[in-house]
Amino acid sequence: MNYKIVKLKTHDKSQKNRSVLLIYTGGTIGMIHDDAGSLVPFNFVKVIESIPELSKLELNLTVISFPKPIDSSDINPNDWVSLGYIIYENYDQYDGFVILHGTDTMAYSASALSFMLEGLAKPVIFTGAQIPIGNLRSDARENLITAIEIASDQQNGIPIVKEVCIYFNFGLFRGNRAQKVRSSTFAAFESQNYRMLAESGIYIRYNETSLARPKGLTPLRLHQKFDNNVLILKIFPGLTERIFNSIMGIKNLRGVVMETFGSGNVTSDHWFTEALIAADKKGIIIFNVSQCSGGEVIHGQYETSKKLEEIGVVSGGNITTEAAITKLMLLLGRYDSHQNVKKNLTIPLNGEMD
Repeated sequence: MNYKIVKLKTHDKSQKNRSVLLIYTGGTIGMIHDDAGSLVPFNFVKVIESIPELSKLELNLTVISFPKPIDSSDINPNDWVSLGYIIYENYDQYDGFVILHGTDTMAYSASALSFMLEGLAKPVIFTGAQIPIGNLRSDARENLITAIEIASDQQNGIPIVKEVCIYFNFGLFRGNRAQKVRSSTFAAFESQNYRMLAESGIYIRYNETSLARPKGLTPLRLHQKFDNNVLILKIFPGLTERIFNSIMGIKNLRGVVMETFGSGNVTSDHWFTEALIAADKKGIIIFNVSQCSGGEVIHGQYETSKKLEEIGVVSGGNITTEAAITKLMLLLGRYDSHQNVKKNLTIPLNGEMD
């Protein structure tokens, strides 16, 4: 891609200020109204004109803009690879990174980046807005300014945050633990199974015990290969044998994130058990996650879920669906071995599950 790159002015050139790379992919945050009143993409390299408060921050700010803004509904693994590559190539030049992204798939992208950037020891903060930046009541200003502050925040010269996060509506969430739960309020995101990493008020208060603590100073490693021959299947009362078998019979299907009831339960019908056994024998990996917001799969808590474990279905514990599908795609891209993928699905790669 031919990215647009602009270095913005710092507050005080006489000081060696911290540096943040702002990556604009698209989304509601970058929309303004044209003369006809329609929402159109905003040239984000002119962000200072819309948010002059940014010029007061004592840091060096560089903006990289995707050549064509992407609606977050159109985001795909190729875009994740582009984001990962930008961060990897610029990792030593900046203290932190902020990614502006549409909210609908932000949790998927944040999860994917958290698995791609092995050894990350700097902040990568996703943010966006529910109302376009050009609107009077937009939440874009606060989200963007605070995300940049967090991305540049240090203690004794060391970044406070050392992981991929989502900042939204005064809360900082671990990227692979967050989910979009609302579309009509500013409080779009929640993290049901993991406490917030920070809360923004008069001060930014970090929950230090919840922040990632990378072991050692290992070099950053970028994983870029995804296998998206996968799908998400939500189990529901009335699912038929014919439909289920047709799904499992999809050509080249390699993995399924299966959203089950409660703590990982499914129907006890004989045909369902036999279908899962057949899928496992074909090399299709079944990753079991709970349909419940804040739920957790516990194989064996009930008789129906005990059978799943015996079959070879992998428990996702308290992982989110967004983290589960991106983790599955990345591991399928990394390993050829069926067993290696299964083994690594059960291991927390970057704080996505307990």
